[in-house]
Amino acid sequence: MSVVTANKPRTVLFASLIGTTIEFYDFYIYATAAVLVFPRLFFPTADPGAAMLQSLATFAIAFFARPVGSAVFGHFGDRVGRKATLVAALLTMGLSTILIGLLPTYAQIGVAAPLLLALCRFGQGLGLGGEWGGAVLLATENAPPGKRAWYGMFPQLGAPIGFFLSGGVFLLLGEVMTDADFFAWGWRIPFLASAVLVGVGLYIRLKITETPDFQKVLDRKARVKVPVVTVMRDHRRALVLGTFIALATFVIFYLMTVFALSWGTAQLGYTRQQFLLLQLFAVLFFALTIPLSALLADKRGRRTAMMLVSGGIALFGLLYGPLFGAGGAWSVGAFMVLGMCLVGFTYGPLGTLLAELFPAEVRYTGASLTFNFASILGASVAPYIALWLGTNYGLEYVGYYLSGAALISLLALILARSLIPHTAKA
Repeated sequence: MSVVTANKPRTVLFASLIGTTIEFYDFYIYATAAVLVFPRLFFPTADPGAAMLQSLATFAIAFFARPVGSAVFGHFGDRVGRKATLVAALLTMGLSTILIGLLPTYAQIGVAAPLLLALCRFGQGLGLGGEWGGAVLLATENAPPGKRAWYGMFPQLGAPIGFFLSGGVFLLLGEVMTDADFFAWGWRIPFLASAVLVGVGLYIRLKITETPDFQKVLDRKARVKVPVVTVMRDHRRALVLGTFIALATFVIFYLMTVFALSWGTAQLGYTRQQFLLLQLFAVLFFALTIPLSALLADKRGRRTAMMLVSGGIALFGLLYGPLFGAGGAWSVGAFMVLGMCLVGFTYGPLGTLLAELFPAEVRYTGASLTFNFASILGASVAPYIALWLGTNYGLEYVGYYLSGAALISLLALILARSLIPHTAKA
């Protein structure tokens, strides 16, 4: 049996947190730029509405790349190990982001500009598709008994921290430079700054050793030849139900971020700076509720925690139109805080729950595929669908869309009872 030096808890948790923080920072600066920058610089501007829709379409590309990243990086994560795969995923995401900051615009090279932008966006999705699952496993497979959800929430904290950093840097740039300078060159700074963050992440990731669960797989010689085939053949029910369990998480998050920013600045009269401030304030509640959700999930079970919050999201959908549509600072602020609290409560235990659906020998592939298939159904087209519904039928129908997604997730959680280990149940 191989002897492996145990990872220190602080090193494990920081390594899982810093990686997802960088990955989500990279992902969110694209989301912000897709609303504020790319429609003006990378697409024909004769029809601003069409340019916005085209920009949101490139935003969606990454979500279709993520399952590819799950299969590719998941294969090596389940065959070679968690550590090396996490390093490769981080590099893929980071390099794609840096390249976006170097791209020429539509005015400089014409139609090649959006094509190159789409290619880099695909690279971002590829990297994130491999990053998330590995970070969750790095945390949960090193967790002591009774604290799996607590450990599993650390990579999830990377989402609000990454969002806060991305929104903060755009907010800062808006304060220190003119609009002309921002659109001429300032928008590139957040993308190029990713190089520094990637360097920090790689340094931490290279210091960790393999997880105990994967080492047991090696010791038992239990590695499967093609993990993605094994997942599709032997764990299809877990894959399908896990995808729908995560559906509401993705829909509410992207309706509260990308769509809300677009609608708030285009329809409610908020400036870019004003709405980013509202979002950053609300993200604090996203971050605060993730640890609370982990405590609840370890005490009452991951499934129970997720069922409660799915019901809450369904009810919140009925308030989406009245609160957000009112347009006033207090109502929009209350809308953002309440919505982001629900995002935190659903996002915190999600990674741990999805990982527990699969055995260790295919866990990297299975959890990653599940998470990223859900991202296609629940996130890739969510801003597009919401924009269409809001424009044609009103914000109330955006809320109905959210409520419907939450009810689907609730049903999947009910049907998944037999798949979830006893420690994860109510």
